[in-house]
Amino acid sequence: MTKQELVAKMQESNAWVDGKKVKMDFGDKGVVMLNGVDKQVSEDDGDADTTIKVAWDDWQAMADGQLDGMTAFMTGKLKVEGDMSNAMQLQGVLAKLKG
Repeated sequence: MTKQELVAKMQESNAWVDGKKVKMDFGDKGVVMLNGVDKQVSEDDGDADTTIKVAWDDWQAMADGQLDGMTAFMTGKLKVEGDMSNAMQLQGVLAKLKG
């Protein structure tokens, strides 16, 4: 899946935390902003309540079920800056993407 496909699928699935901005930072692959305030998903960078930093390859492994999110966090492959509760809520939201 490309980042553009991910953005489209997240928008379609309403993959955001209501009233919050969560940024997924894929490093050199750029960012995906899950804007629960404006209810949209984009590749726009900006301020966020929570920033999740993860390499694109590790994200792909998580999306494919080959890497557990908690394992990625514990091993430092996934880092959370800001409000941790938004990241926890996002787990349930991202589960929709697998459906």
